Amino acid sequence: MRMNLSRNHEIEWGALRVYEAADYNGMSRRAANIISAHVILHPACCLGLATGTTPIGIYEQLIRWYEKGDLDFAATRTVNLDEYRGLGPGHEQSYRYFMNSRFFDHININRENTHLPDGLAADPEAECRRYNAVIRSLGGIRLQLLGLGRNGHIGFNEPGGAFELETHLVALTQSTINANAPLFSSRDAVPRQAFTMGIKSIMQAKAVLVAVSGEDKADIVARAFSGPVTPELPSSILQMHPDVTLVGDRAALHKLKESGVTVCD
Repeated sequence: MRMNLSRNHEIEWGALRVYEAADYNGMSRRAANIISAHVILHPACCLGLATGTTPIGIYEQLIRWYEKGDLDFAATRTVNLDEYRGLGPGHEQSYRYFMNSRFFDHININRENTHLPDGLAADPEAECRRYNAVIRSLGGIRLQLLGLGRNGHIGFNEPGGAFELETHLVALTQSTINANAPLFSSRDAVPRQAFTMGIKSIMQAKAVLVAVSGEDKADIVARAFSGPVTPELPSSILQMHPDVTLVGDRAALHKLKESGVTVCD
């Protein structure tokens, strides 16, 4: 595939577009701008949302634009990638709590239009079927926001022998548990399982937006977007999606550029 890097730092690789920002704030603003465009053009669109530290700045920027009157989320619907099994919506480390406190509480979205897996569901298989049905009932995902785990996971789709199809219950790897441990009182308090949207559900989104920041993501970004497609690196499947935008800061993208990207005059 041909890849070009122009003076304004946009890389084009088949269906992949990559935008480079100087830092985390610039990355957040660029990614928020892409999300806002979908909300403005398609007010009732279904957004696939993510949690973690990377999207916090994106949500803060969207809130600022909403407070200025530039955005209206009244008709927007959302589905989130994942939720820890065993944590209810009132738990401070649940992803429902994160989404409410970091985003939903600050905009005019109808809370009934926001969807996450139920971490307290008694029957995991039934919960997975329910969540798949929710996504289908919304007409699928127009834009899916993703972060990128240090081991290449997207959502909680961990490295393995196959690409998981739809929502499923996953055992978290030790590296993921370690990465999330600072958010809990101890490593032992981190849940060992989570519900996660599957690769099929992510790949069926009309468009995908990947946000990355920091030198610690540089290796995995280069491998995910310039290496072989393999379930041992779940995010590599995004190379096969027809509409992917990767937004990152300079630190996160420099090894991707070094892997054969040329700068256009």
